[in-house]
Amino acid sequence: MAMLIYEIIESASKKRTKAEKIQVLKENNTPALRDVLRGTYDQKIKWNLPSGSPPYTPAPAHAAPANLQRENKKFRYFVVGGPDMLKAKRERMFIEVLEGCDPSDAELVISMINKTPINGISRAVVDEAFPGLCTPE
Repeated sequence: MAMLIYEIIESASKKRTKAEKIQVLKENNTPALRDVLRGTYDQKIKWNLPSGSPPYTPAPAHAAPANLQRENKKFRYFVVGGPDMLKAKRERMFIEVLEGCDPSDAELVISMINKTPINGISRAVVDEAFPGLCTPE
């Protein structure tokens, strides 16, 4: 069974060397992982959501009805310049994503929209693991 996004991030961040971190990211390369990393580190991506943590009810751990491997397709609705929709509908959809995935993945998504760097994974690691993923600084 494929690892959840937070499990991949956690595994990579625990590695000691940059090369080991890059190897974990490359071995678990998925569109959802790349979307989270790009959404976190690419400064050209602006989120069309309020910063902070929205009120939501986390799903039970390891029993969530959805996962980021599928839910990441909805990220396009949350960026500035994405499909036009009412603010309330966009925010409701965002909360549904958070409530539908594993609580640790939900926290990772909240960190992503707040542009909070991931502990143990730097922008340099992301750039080396996935060249061209993020726009140059």
